Amino acid sequence: MSAYPLVIHRVEKPWGRKKLWPGFDDPQPDTAPIGEIIFGDKGDGALCIKYLFTAEKLSIQVHPDDLQAREAGYPSGKDEAWVILDAEDGATIGLGLKHDTSREALEAAAREGSLESLLDLRPVKAGDVIYSPAGTIHAIGAGITLLEVQQNVDLTYRLYDYGRPRPLHLDAGLTVAVPGRHTHTNRYRAFDVDRIILCEGGMFVLERWTWNGARNLNLPERVSGWFAPLQGSGTVDGAAFAGGECWRLDGSMSIEMARGSECLFAYPLPDPLPLFG
Repeated sequence: MSAYPLVIHRVEKPWGRKKLWPGFDDPQPDTAPIGEIIFGDKGDGALCIKYLFTAEKLSIQVHPDDLQAREAGYPSGKDEAWVILDAEDGATIGLGLKHDTSREALEAAAREGSLESLLDLRPVKAGDVIYSPAGTIHAIGAGITLLEVQQNVDLTYRLYDYGRPRPLHLDAGLTVAVPGRHTHTNRYRAFDVDRIILCEGGMFVLERWTWNGARNLNLPERVSGWFAPLQGSGTVDGAAFAGGECWRLDGSMSIEMARGSECLFAYPLPDPLPLFG
């Protein structure tokens, strides 16, 4: 068995913020805004956990699926899920298109800068959970703090970037994009009142844990878990954890959570596991 906290990487982004989230130090006034807090090293493990802090809109982008990514020389594609922690009034996430569109029309909109008008912009609020499969055209809006779970690959195709001086990837992106509506429906399911399945049926399972006390976690061989306390405290395999951390877990161990704690747990399987017992 093993349990260890993952290293934090602070990533500057043009759309990032100077005011982050409890548990993370704000950047200094004379430094660039921080857009992402990433846990762990790139390429290490099947999943990656990160926090995003947006002051401006992110690019309109898309990710390939596993087959498409491997054909391009990458180890996997990228499904993502977002847990909204905070959102300003009027904050939105673009998720798929308003209606089915031809690839020719999609390309024309991307090249002329009108792609945002085709997006299905959805209001978001704290507590929302969204699963975005590979191929979904998407755009995270301004004024949002979220935790993202994703397949662990640095592979993003930008279709439009609001005039920022960064490269676009129209040919590759239009090849993998689904030019229509987002159709994935999250299947919320409760094992009990304090273990809730937030996402299943995709490339990973995401759970929310809120119990008070200790439980014995049993992960199968060759299945790792990513444990992300949002708030509260406790111990994992005898070591203390706190909100704003992320741990990589393998094997069997005890997890004790203090009253009022809220933790997320993700693992790379389509269906939930009987983790306790």
